[in-house]
Amino acid sequence: MIDPNILKDNREILEENIKRRKLDVSLEELITLDELRRKAKNEADEIRSKQKKLSKEIPSLKGAKKEEALEEAGALSNSVKELTKKADDAEKNFYEKWVKIPNIVDKTSPDGSSEDDNKELRIIGDIPSITKPKNHLELGENLGIIDVEQAANVSGSRFSYLLGDAVLIEFNLVNWVISLLNNKGFTPVVPPVLVRENALYGTGFFPDDAEQVYSIPNDDLYLVGTSEVSLAAYHAESILEDDKLPLRYAGFSTCFRRESGTYGKDTSGIFRVHQFDKVEMFSFCSTEKSREEHEFLLSIEEEIMQALEIPYRVVDVCAGDLGASATKKYDIEAWIPSQQKYREVTSCSNTTDYQSRRLNIRTKKDKKSTFIHTLNGTALAVGRVLIALLENNQNEDGTVSFNDSVASIVGLEKLS
Repeated sequence: MIDPNILKDNREILEENIKRRKLDVSLEELITLDELRRKAKNEADEIRSKQKKLSKEIPSLKGAKKEEALEEAGALSNSVKELTKKADDAEKNFYEKWVKIPNIVDKTSPDGSSEDDNKELRIIGDIPSITKPKNHLELGENLGIIDVEQAANVSGSRFSYLLGDAVLIEFNLVNWVISLLNNKGFTPVVPPVLVRENALYGTGFFPDDAEQVYSIPNDDLYLVGTSEVSLAAYHAESILEDDKLPLRYAGFSTCFRRESGTYGKDTSGIFRVHQFDKVEMFSFCSTEKSREEHEFLLSIEEEIMQALEIPYRVVDVCAGDLGASATKKYDIEAWIPSQQKYREVTSCSNTTDYQSRRLNIRTKKDKKSTFIHTLNGTALAVGRVLIALLENNQNEDGTVSFNDSVASIVGLEKLS
């Protein structure tokens, strides 16, 4: 959530943000609701102050003056109740609108409305020369390591069974990435995948992305689409020691997404599925260090891609393609031979104090309490990395071969 003071102190910044994100939002309505809530609160505070002052005077009064004061105190008490309700209603009306306002886009993020407008920063790695590349599903089915047909019978579309060597590769990758992050100062975490509504509101996925989230109505719980949700909420309602920052976590979890609105997109294979495993990096850091921390997380993502020798490019995500909580975001896109294009495999976002305000996570420095900055980045999206590994290392006969350095990570030299 953005600091509401921006409406009176830096209104032009908010107006520019609405334009850059191409939002259908009435700034005038927000200003009016903000003024109403402030006015209602001031009125309630003023009457409450009079009530307290009178309460202190009453014991020293006698006779008619005391009777008059008691009568006035009763009237003030009723006024306080009425004005407090009015102030609470005004506050609720304002925040129902305000929580839907996304974070302020960083000045360095490119303008644009979709992924087509993202800015390419660099391309790393050589694209393999494959005459007639097979897609990952054809490779996986022939090798007996991916089964989407039986998964569809069991669970419906956009599910899969990973079998045999694919499973060994997954766990070898996860173990390698977790070890790498642990050596860099990240605390490994296996977080809950079922969370309460507050965690999703706190991270900015609710209310706007609610249609993407699986719910368990009988228990008032929701399945996370990323462990970012659980990791961010880990320090909710906390004051973190400034000299202990940054606090870095590496969360491994299964993730669940309804993929609402993606009908017809990536319907074949395991690129876009309802259930997948992922290692997520999450950092709580000081406001002064978040830009530096963002670049640090991106450097780790690139280190992983380079170690796996997957050709990729880095893009700076445009304003119109950013999620609600992000002020700036980088995506890494891996080369997918069967599609002859780069596809997203990781993202890395700086959410500044957007999530910490909603989750009330602060730090105290020089006796001053401030909201911290939070950042997240994908270290390993297992399914998509598996796709890139299979397709970029395939042979003409449908087998898959890894060179020594990659084989030492995935635990296998050849799939046949």
